[in-house]
Amino acid sequence: MTYRVVWFKRDLRLQDHAALAHAARQGPVLCLYIVEPDLWAQPDAALQHFEFVHESLQELQHALHTLGGSLQVRAGNAVQVLATLHAQAPFAELVAHEETGNAFTFERDLQVGAWCRNQGVAWTEMAQFGVVRRLKSRNTWQARWEAHMAAPQAVLPDLRFFNSSENSGPEVMAPPPGLQHNPAQRQRGGRSAALSTLHSFLDARALGYRGGISSPLSSPDACSRLSAYLAWGCISLREVVQSTRAMLDALPPQAGRHRAGLVGFMSRLYWHCHFIQKLESEPEIEWRNMHPGYDGLREDGWRDEHFAALTSARTGWPMVDACVVMLHETGWLNFRMRAMLVSVAAYPLWLDWRPVGQWLATQFLDYEPGIHWSQLQMQSGTTGINTTRVYNPIKQAQDHDPKGIFVRRWLPHMRRVPDTWLFEPWRMPPEVLRHCGLTVGTGPDADIPEPLVDLAEATRTSKAALHARRAEPDVKAGKKAIVDKHASRRINGLKTTKTKGTTRSGARSTSRQSVTDNTSPSPQLGFDF
Repeated sequence: MTYRVVWFKRDLRLQDHAALAHAARQGPVLCLYIVEPDLWAQPDAALQHFEFVHESLQELQHALHTLGGSLQVRAGNAVQVLATLHAQAPFAELVAHEETGNAFTFERDLQVGAWCRNQGVAWTEMAQFGVVRRLKSRNTWQARWEAHMAAPQAVLPDLRFFNSSENSGPEVMAPPPGLQHNPAQRQRGGRSAALSTLHSFLDARALGYRGGISSPLSSPDACSRLSAYLAWGCISLREVVQSTRAMLDALPPQAGRHRAGLVGFMSRLYWHCHFIQKLESEPEIEWRNMHPGYDGLREDGWRDEHFAALTSARTGWPMVDACVVMLHETGWLNFRMRAMLVSVAAYPLWLDWRPVGQWLATQFLDYEPGIHWSQLQMQSGTTGINTTRVYNPIKQAQDHDPKGIFVRRWLPHMRRVPDTWLFEPWRMPPEVLRHCGLTVGTGPDADIPEPLVDLAEATRTSKAALHARRAEPDVKAGKKAIVDKHASRRINGLKTTKTKGTTRSGARSTSRQSVTDNTSPSPQLGFDF
């Protein structure tokens, strides 16, 4: 019996699943997830990612069972798994969503495509986001994004399932050896959690979105918290866009604050795909400077002790260290604090973005390669087309945690620090330190770590080095090609369109186009919204 294999990757749902809908219209389907040991051995993989996927697959399996089917889970190299299935019972087509992943998944998909061609198996990939494969010009991208989001969601026909001779589901999955970092307070995977999170945001939490997403105190509730569910495909971006627009249409005229929150949220949904498109169009930005004129800027100045201080929450700047601890404990951090971490790494600590990015990828539950790597480069100043953004960690603490509530929650030693010394505790006089029972130093035994660099001086020096490189004629000359390939073509951010007497966020093109990324929101590594 001819059947089709639907390969689930980062699309762990049944609703608005274009690949499954396409295959089901042709005949029986076999739903497959492949646990790839080599994928989970990559330096950007973490145990929290695996467990989140495992939880999502268990719920997907239950949903398929209610429809009379099952999810086949196989472990091994993707080509070998597909070859084994095909040898047991040849299938006519392999169907999956397009994936803009890391270098491993890019090469793996090339190998799968070659195998399919050799076997005479059709290899069909469906768009999952508003990301365009083989995009020839950014000028057309905005309209195509809007068309994808406005299109009807994929509807499943009655499913007929092909029963494999070997049956195994997610209940037999075991974490690959060596995977680490699974925060106790991370979000749990699955479709039901995604929907609950979406509805709680649209119905109530969006009221705090404007003004609430920058502070590490208010952002855990004010942000949508949908990023992990979008990254692993428990819910589709189109579902979120259409649900948000429907809520905007239903809001009464007096709901100004609610409306403002949802309009701001819609803007970031657009930027989600804008940044993924960069990696889709140029996979090399995962490991190579987007602008080659910045090669050698930081690579030779690597300091192991600076990286160790950052990753162990021992930089001495309380807001930075508290954010690292929160990230380690929860797998999540709001966009401004993510940007601050990368800024501190890139400027005063003068660390190359690649190792920093690999570490952060393991820390972010919502790691999305397309957004992650383009944003790492954007914040580190190696794109050549973005305004330099440098976040002062002391000022960020003064602005967003003036009473020390956040840093005292995540850094126990800060609970003994008087308010007077909250932002620069290493400057406390000896008598104050003795009274508080605290010590300051650069060693691991000190209660309060002393910064390894002078913040003001190190920031000045690093910015001067970056700006000197940016001023070089060859670097200036190389900017145009990057703008043509990657920059946004939007006017004044997202325009608004009237719908049923209300205003909603849209992405409409006009005759005047802007070719810059400087209209984008503050860097939001991991698209945490």
